[in-house]
Amino acid sequence: MEERERHIVYDAIYKVSEAQKKAPKLVGVPTGVKGLDELFYTVEWKEGKPVRKPLGGIPLGCVVNITGMPDTGKSLMAEQFTIKQASLGEAVCFVTVETPASYLSVGLEQRAKAMGVNFKEIEDKIIILDAASYSRLREDMPTLLDTLAHIYRTYKVHRTVIDSVTGLYEAREMLARSVVRALYTFCKKWYQTALFISQKRSSHEELSAEAAGGYAVGHIVDSSMVLSKELILSARAAQLYKVDIGEIIRLFRIDGCRMCGHDTKVHLMDITELGLVEIGPPLVEVLKAKGGSK
Repeated sequence: MEERERHIVYDAIYKVSEAQKKAPKLVGVPTGVKGLDELFYTVEWKEGKPVRKPLGGIPLGCVVNITGMPDTGKSLMAEQFTIKQASLGEAVCFVTVETPASYLSVGLEQRAKAMGVNFKEIEDKIIILDAASYSRLREDMPTLLDTLAHIYRTYKVHRTVIDSVTGLYEAREMLARSVVRALYTFCKKWYQTALFISQKRSSHEELSAEAAGGYAVGHIVDSSMVLSKELILSARAAQLYKVDIGEIIRLFRIDGCRMCGHDTKVHLMDITELGLVEIGPPLVEVLKAKGGSK
């Protein structure tokens, strides 16, 4: 048998000291979601003891997957992040796969009003890539990445939102891992802090990071956030949560983060009358306070 010619990829070999020079600083990127930013932290040592220090947002350069069933607040969180970052002077690329650009712009304006931000002052900081209206962007990954690279260069973008990545491999979910991997690698190459929104197909394992196409997203990205909701239909559940039958309880958890420490508890979540997502206290504390657990 003929011996295979060796091919060594020397550019892929780094000393740790060399790799660190290319890494972004570990600082927080504010999300615009009340109660979320302080759930990420670093650890400092004081007098020989570890002390948590809130990061103040998701880590710079982090690619985050936000997943959940429909109507759990995923897109609202994406819009809040977009408005917050634009208000801080950052250019944001919003890749809309589900909603045409004109409709998304209305939603962003409403989110800005709810957050107390003057939309006219930030609207030119938000660049929408309308993959909902242009099928080639959804179906041809090289075209999508070339267009994103053009946006990054032209508008000096370092924040990206994709709502949703699921729409890029819908009806061809065997490609899910390759699609997500390509987007993840691309965002890392361009030093993007990014949110990938993914749709869960089933309520099975409601608070797990499972998404369409199996565990395609959660095993690739740097961090996952899982949103869920529970319709209270039984007297037992109503008594447990101390709410009326027919109400909805929303829950949130961070399902891992490679880049820094994070809170691991299940939290209550709320969508306010103004359409803003807020992260509440840990569920266990609420149940104890209400006498719902012993």
